[in-house]
Amino acid sequence: MIHEEDNLSEILKKESALDNEQAVTLRPKRLDEYIGQDKIVETLKIAIEAALQRGEPLEHILLNGPPGLGKTTLAHIIANEMGSRIITSSGPALEKGGDLMGLLTNMERGDVFFIDEIHRIPKIVEEFLYPAMEDFAVDFIFDKGVHARTHRFRLEQFTLIGATTRSGLLSSPLRERFGIVRDLDFYNEGDLVKIIRRSASILGVTVEEGGAYEMAKRARGTPRVANRLLKRVRDYAQVRAKGVITRDVAVEALDLEGIDECGLGEVDRRLLQTIIINYKGGPVGIEALAATLQLESDVLIEVVEPYLLKIGFVTRTSQGRKASEKAFSHLNMAVKGKAETPGLF
Repeated sequence: MIHEEDNLSEILKKESALDNEQAVTLRPKRLDEYIGQDKIVETLKIAIEAALQRGEPLEHILLNGPPGLGKTTLAHIIANEMGSRIITSSGPALEKGGDLMGLLTNMERGDVFFIDEIHRIPKIVEEFLYPAMEDFAVDFIFDKGVHARTHRFRLEQFTLIGATTRSGLLSSPLRERFGIVRDLDFYNEGDLVKIIRRSASILGVTVEEGGAYEMAKRARGTPRVANRLLKRVRDYAQVRAKGVITRDVAVEALDLEGIDECGLGEVDRRLLQTIIINYKGGPVGIEALAATLQLESDVLIEVVEPYLLKIGFVTRTSQGRKASEKAFSHLNMAVKGKAETPGLF
């Protein structure tokens, strides 16, 4: 169970890069270099230009979307465009109010404070953020009981950028304190081809049009996955195809990786087969699915399920998850009630 979760996290949530330094070089540094999410990029360009003209820090920004769509990249780009320093942290890392206080009190004017997975901040820590975001101040409490007193410490004006994969878990008071809220969507194949070509040029890899399209088609609409697939196909091409990535080379490499033509991996297929075979097509609750697959429900909700919902292989109902006819067809299984598949139900 632990090994499967680690493997899934490695495949779908982390950048499998040559090293950390090279992984960073694949990230664009400016908004003009950023591919896709056109409306969000245009909104940010206007907000950044207006803030620079006024000589003020940018408003607080909340970015929501599945893993790998570019939330962290956008945060670094915003800091670059503003000419500011960026301080990064994550929701689970901020366990106590003191952790947050130490970061906030060391902020300089115009700094960008990026919190990844902001929905996982403990409630008691979150409440320290309210006055910091709204009034740029934090309240220290001294002593206890009848002798308790508070001291308000003024902060330099900063920009908080929060990234979340589950905006529904954010409390209303926190969400309402963000001036700019944007949802990142999955990328289309055309934009993914551009991203793959850009990354290939940085890595010094020769990719033909057919090879780039094949990788884009199987990249789950996610730039992070596209870059990961490019590196795996690059290795295959280097050893088996003289370093040139053609369509046939990409197909052979990705088939070897277990990535099918829709971008589904082993975990995706297991999830669909579990719904279809074990639960007769659904509906089935997410906790039951997680127990059957021996995976954490959060992994299914945040990593696996969004793409399956996007392409229409899974639907959500009030009773639970159901496999669609497209999923049955993709796995070459008969839909219950339409045809009989011996031994299936």
